[in-house]
Amino acid sequence: MTSRSDVIPAQAGIQFLELDGARLEYLDLPATQPGRPEILLLHEGMGSVSMWRDFPQRLASATGSRTLAWSRHGFGRSSPRAAPWTPRFVHEEALEAMPALRERLGIARPLLVGHSTGASMALVHAGANAWPVAGVVAMAPLTDVEDSNVEAILAARTEYEAGAWREKLARHHDDVDAVFYGWNDTWLRPEFGTWNLRADLAGIRAPILAILGAEDEYASPAQVETIRTTATRAASFEFLLLPGCGHAPHRDRPDAVVAAVARLLDAV
Repeated sequence: MTSRSDVIPAQAGIQFLELDGARLEYLDLPATQPGRPEILLLHEGMGSVSMWRDFPQRLASATGSRTLAWSRHGFGRSSPRAAPWTPRFVHEEALEAMPALRERLGIARPLLVGHSTGASMALVHAGANAWPVAGVVAMAPLTDVEDSNVEAILAARTEYEAGAWREKLARHHDDVDAVFYGWNDTWLRPEFGTWNLRADLAGIRAPILAILGAEDEYASPAQVETIRTTATRAASFEFLLLPGCGHAPHRDRPDAVVAAVARLLDAV
């Protein structure tokens, strides 16, 4: 999913790397307190490095941890996707692209901080138990497809095609239409209606912090409840519900989110 907040251009310090023959855009903020887990940010369904605004810098400053973010293939200034979108795109990113990125950048035991679709990828990656993970922060998490999700995605299409939203997003993506319609069309496919993360959640051993805006138009408390009742092997589970907050807690309530992430990082 994506929120419709105003966004700002890319920050200074953006870098690029070649991975499996494609270019990836990333931000890598060095640690100021050695020995702490890294923070790895996973963006929303139409996000990019630049759409995190100054949130990576806020996290790095508050925690002292090395903090990284990247734009997935087809997003931001990264190379276009080499393959069509499929209903397994979340798992493809979490189980194939993320491990390759971690190995290339030497990310040893990160705290995964994901937003919306990125939260889904963080949960899948942690649930595989194939790579060390310090914990998962799932902001506006999506664990299955609800009728309200489909309604919100249909409304997003109408708004996007009206023009103003497209203009804002185009500042952050080399091919904004490919980003939008890849995301939107995939969620509206009939075969995507049965998509869920229940098997993945059952494998999670790391601590989980779920964060939800009380006014979120995409994610619902039911999706957070699915995490709580299914990820029963997680080391711990905490739920932070933020009033006066929509689908982007890190933009609507950044101080509360940064404080919560820092507390979890200190605990792990």
